[in-house]
Amino acid sequence: MIPRIHKRGKRTIGLLAYLYGPGTHEEHTDPHLVASWDDNAPDPGRDAQATLKQLQHLLDQPVQNIDEDSRPAQHVWHLSVRNAPTDRILSDEEWADVARRMVAAAGIDDPDQDAGCRWAAVRHADDHIHIIATLVREDGYKPDLDHDAQRVQDEARLLEAELGLRRLNTGDRTAAQRPTSAERHKAEREHRDRTPREELRETVRRAVAGAGSDSEFFDRLTAAGLLVRRRVAPSGDLLGYTVALPDDRNKDGDPVFYSGSKLAPDLSLPRIRERWSATPDLGESEQGTRPVAAPGTSRPASARRRAAGAVWQAVLVIDQGADGAVAAQIAAAGEVLDALAKTSAAHTRRELSEAAFAFERASRSHVRAAREHDRALRQAARDLAYGGPALGRGEDGASTAMVIDMLFFLATAAALWHARKGHAQQAAAAQQAAEHLRAAYSSAAESPLAALYQRGRDLSLPIRRQHAAIVRDALPGLAERLMAEPGWPALAATLAEAEAAGHQPGPLLTAAAARRELDTAESVSDVLVWRLRRMADLPAAPVKGIPSPRRNQSRPAGTRSAAAERPSRRSPGL
Repeated sequence: MIPRIHKRGKRTIGLLAYLYGPGTHEEHTDPHLVASWDDNAPDPGRDAQATLKQLQHLLDQPVQNIDEDSRPAQHVWHLSVRNAPTDRILSDEEWADVARRMVAAAGIDDPDQDAGCRWAAVRHADDHIHIIATLVREDGYKPDLDHDAQRVQDEARLLEAELGLRRLNTGDRTAAQRPTSAERHKAEREHRDRTPREELRETVRRAVAGAGSDSEFFDRLTAAGLLVRRRVAPSGDLLGYTVALPDDRNKDGDPVFYSGSKLAPDLSLPRIRERWSATPDLGESEQGTRPVAAPGTSRPASARRRAAGAVWQAVLVIDQGADGAVAAQIAAAGEVLDALAKTSAAHTRRELSEAAFAFERASRSHVRAAREHDRALRQAARDLAYGGPALGRGEDGASTAMVIDMLFFLATAAALWHARKGHAQQAAAAQQAAEHLRAAYSSAAESPLAALYQRGRDLSLPIRRQHAAIVRDALPGLAERLMAEPGWPALAATLAEAEAAGHQPGPLLTAAAARRELDTAESVSDVLVWRLRRMADLPAAPVKGIPSPRRNQSRPAGTRSAAAERPSRRSPGL
């Protein structure tokens, strides 16, 4: 059940005409009254003798009875209450009870008070009602509507339980503003998939991802095709900004601008500046340039490998860190998702965009982010943004699968953390993002895992038996499950590659499995493949033309390869 308080107005007759009319798209059916302040108000919908003017006159009477100077400038209060499509259809009597409880909760007409405001509840569809009220009480005083929006939300949660409706998660007033009904109807008329508010929010978030200064942020907004206005103080200081889509116009033909704070609480200019004020040197040496790729690797693949490492470190912080540090990691992970969605290949872009769209709600709570802890993830987002678009094959595709796998665990960890903190909406959003990441992973991993499966099948029988024995020694509780999974050949191939690169596969496998729980994984072998390849610094995808690894062929017995002797570029925790 979603109650929504609309913008106040000053024409009672105008709102009544809409509620009893056919609707913008002829969607209103059988408009009629279900309840009113005295349960005796005229119903123009079902009483042929009643008129809208009569109902308007009665509603406005308390307003007209006081001095004109004392009347509210906007005296018409409007609340809609809508059920989910999957909910059962409530009767008129049930909707009447909903209306009475909503006006009492809001402070419009509380039965515990001596006098209330006049109101009427109109139903013109199966799934919702509208309540109109005038904001002068019968005794001439004005109602106390402080926090009315939160109070009707709290009442809705109680009604959901009592009426057996879909239970929505309790909010904490940190969510981005929802599109208005007028914005949704306009988007439908213009055949848009999303409202301009939602499109702008996504575009601005992507412009913020990994940005390090005001100028870089505004350059990205302009490059994305948005119309941008800057709000400047008389002193010349930049105070804020507004953005618009070039093709979103009002009735006068002017662009419809939205301020950053109207898109989301953390997109106001002061809140955005908090991100780069904590990391003033972010990308300092490569402002506006592409990050350098590792030898033999494309820039997108290198950016994804670095992002995978940063994301994995963030997962460890979310599991064990202080609240401020955890909030910073989750917020910065949203930037990584935004940048990854923008630069990924077509076959994963949709699911990654949906994951970023869902995770946006998980990135904010009342826990203040300690921004000094988010540098690694913000640098990863920057690398992704400047690394350029990735191909969906080869090392680009495999490294995309690797970072998505890590992001899935981050989203799952974020959901658990939010749940422990009682952040119901954020926990649900993070879990929804995890499901989209799971779908994106399936698309991204199909080709590189198929190549690894084939390499594993090409291993000689003695080598396969040797690595099976290694798995049984290192992970006795998981060994049989791993070898029964379809991904076992890929894991065996990865262990062989790690050994050929100078690593001891047994201890490496034990360390990979101990990094974090594996219960949420659909394929434990897939998870271990990506952990091993990242920890051993192996290419995400097997390189064509290189023969399948064989035991001891890469070095003399009792020695370690040059790769093993190189200092690790990763933190000890990895």
